[in-house]
Amino acid sequence: MTATSQRLEYLKTLLAEDQDDSFVKYAIAKEYEKLDELKISIEKFEELRKEDPDYVGLYYHLAHIYTEIDETEKALEVYDAGIYVAKAQNDLHALSELRNARVNAEI
Repeated sequence: MTATSQRLEYLKTLLAEDQDDSFVKYAIAKEYEKLDELKISIEKFEELRKEDPDYVGLYYHLAHIYTEIDETEKALEVYDAGIYVAKAQNDLHALSELRNARVNAEI
């Protein structure tokens, strides 16, 4: 068992203990991304987006995956949604990262 798959199993255990933990859900989506299970990663990020749309960290990573699989329009929509959330939270760091990534996705 790889270290990534071990982390994934551990995170699933944590999620079973607290079904509402957005960070653990985010971390699970990232582990699937590391395993190159992009479809599952997208599903997990999209579930988190529906359940906790204010979790600003998910937008950059979800949009990045959409860019990787050549779904640029979807990536731009996700970046825009993340920019909106970052502005609402006055999260200048996330706002800057999302704006820069969006510009790069358009190129």
